[in-house]
Amino acid sequence: AAPAPICNLSPINMALLSLAPSCLGLATPLRAAPPLASSRAAAVSMDDSKEELATALNPVVGYFDPLGLATADFWSQGNEATWGWLRHAEIKHGRVAMFAFVGYIAQYNGLHFGFPLSLPESPSYAAGLTPPEQWDALPLLAKAQIFTFIGFLEFWSELGMETHYMKGGRPGDYPDFPKAGVIPVTPVKVFNLYDPFGFAGKRSEEQKAKGLLAEINNGRAAMIGIMAFLAEQKIPGSVPWGPHLKPYAGEVMAPFMS
Repeated sequence: AAPAPICNLSPINMALLSLAPSCLGLATPLRAAPPLASSRAAAVSMDDSKEELATALNPVVGYFDPLGLATADFWSQGNEATWGWLRHAEIKHGRVAMFAFVGYIAQYNGLHFGFPLSLPESPSYAAGLTPPEQWDALPLLAKAQIFTFIGFLEFWSELGMETHYMKGGRPGDYPDFPKAGVIPVTPVKVFNLYDPFGFAGKRSEEQKAKGLLAEINNGRAAMIGIMAFLAEQKIPGSVPWGPHLKPYAGEVMAPFMS
């Protein structure tokens, strides 16, 4: 039987996800939000101080860094490089988590492409499988394809940018792909993953700053959300007020085991 839908999350679930903080701005003792917090948030950008960014992201929680990550010096590269690496890592993980969270809900509810994603003799979409079970059903070569593509995106994101995020570049930016015909892998023009249709370039600086805050907060919520789904499947009842999901007997942290 197909698993029960999970798209009907309760208001409590959604409220908990919307309040998700990150490891760099977790929580201080609760205090009243400062006046005009929304207008301040709209004006804060990635170039502002750590305290200003944390307060703009969550005026009630504010800045809290118990592990001292924001003042750390990773690999003896200096604090500015470390801060850039941490900011970039959070934004990137948040984007992946948002894809995963929405994709998990879609697949769990039976939404999928209307054509096979593998050769006829290989397993394709199977009704009734949960997202982790569907991954396990993929052949090894299909999994290797996916990881190879991810590896290419990582490779280009590190080497294709003009100014690296650890050397003063903007965390979260993804470099343009080469123009058509520059290298063999780009016989045609490939859209920029950061702003494929040029919408962001037409927005005002205030709109960009406000969008950045929304992206970070949504990414934080999605990171908690996707891990909650996996935890609930692996350990039923482990997520308070969470949806009741079909138990999963596999290993979510061993992607090549099936």
